[in-house]
Amino acid sequence: MKEDGTFDPRMLEALVCPITQNRLDWNAETQELISKSANLAFPVRNGIPVMLVSEARELD
Repeated sequence: MKEDGTFDPRMLEALVCPITQNRLDWNAETQELISKSANLAFPVRNGIPVMLVSEARELD
């Protein structure tokens, strides 16, 4: 998280999908981390990634 409370995209180097262990993409418009391999979007709230499957939404 950056000092201003937003998500720091450099965190993508350390974060992986909790289901597939594959890399994530950052969608700044929706404030979500995207797992293409699991077809899920994980929310980022107050700059903190919520990596719970129960909080993720399925991608269209």
